[in-house]
This record gives sequence, structure tokens and C-alpha cells, in this order.
Amino acid sequence: MARLRDIYKSKVVPGLQEKFGYKSPMALPKIEKIVMSMGVGKSIAEKKYMENAIKDLTAISGQKPLVCKAKKSVSNFKLRDGMDIGLKVTLRQERMYEFMDRLINLAIPRVKDFRGLNPKSFDGRGNYSMGLDEQSVFPEIDPSRIETTQGMNITFVTTAGTNAEGYELLKLFGMPFERES
Repeated sequence: MARLRDIYKSKVVPGLQEKFGYKSPMALPKIEKIVMSMGVGKSIAEKKYMENAIKDLTAISGQKPLVCKAKKSVSNFKLRDGMDIGLKVTLRQERMYEFMDRLINLAIPRVKDFRGLNPKSFDGRGNYSMGLDEQSVFPEIDPSRIETTQGMNITFVTTAGTNAEGYELLKLFGMPFERES
């Protein structure tokens, strides 16, 4: 069983009940899913960029990503309708908790000049989005085999109704937010 699921039951549930006054544990906010996405615009020129991004995202997430296609043609970018331009993966249940554990404890501490995650990146409904500049911070990726660095977006979708509930939920899980001044 994932370590963060145990932390949710032992630490997060009592912490949220105490702070927000929930009577039932079923009313507490929880993480529904984690969505990771990569925009691979370089794949328009060469297909090897898309293949490398698929390998990296598969290694990081543990499941094969969905290839997203362009919806419109844009002549300035040499983009045609239906071309492969992005990847996304949705993680739920065990894989979600395992990925979140690796992200918090292994990947984020390896980010260069890291000073904490921005606590203002909530969307108003308790969902949090963050970005990484390169995929090499994950231990699954061999830095010597990377041809080009590739950034990614990570979104934590929660059942929280407000940003304060979502912030407290992620903070109790151990997300390293910036200190408020």
C-alpha cells in the first residue's frame, strides 16, 4: 500500500477535521487524480522528440501517455490540424499516491535553486498546478541519455471546495510551499 495513503488516514484526516471542523471523514477533501502533461512542439520538425518524450513520461508515470493532437492549423508555427503536439497522463489511486510520494521526496528536492512551490497557483476550487522545467529531476530518467530537456505541467485535482482547503490538504501531505511573509 502506498505510504501517502497511510499518511492521509493518520495525519491528514485529523488535521483537516481539526482546522475546518468537519464532522464526517467522508466530507473531507481528498486528491482525486494527478494529471501530467507535456507540450512537445519540437516534434513538428522531428518525430524523435515525441518518441523520447513518450519514453520519459512512461518511465516517470508508470503508464503510457495519451498523445494529444492539434485542433487547428497555424501557419506561423508550421502546424497542421491533427499533428501530434502533446502528451498527457492521468494517475489515480495507488499510482497517484506513489507518484506524489516520489515527487515530494525525490524530484522536488533535486530542482536547482528551489525555494518552495508558489502557494498562489490554485485555481479557485482547490486544484493546484505546478510546472517543472526539465524531466531530469526524476530518478527514473538517466541524465546522460537526455537529448533535449523537456518541461512538464502537473495538476493535482482535489475535491476541496476552496483554495484554503486545497492548500491545507497538500501541505499536510508534505508539499514544500514557499513560506508566507
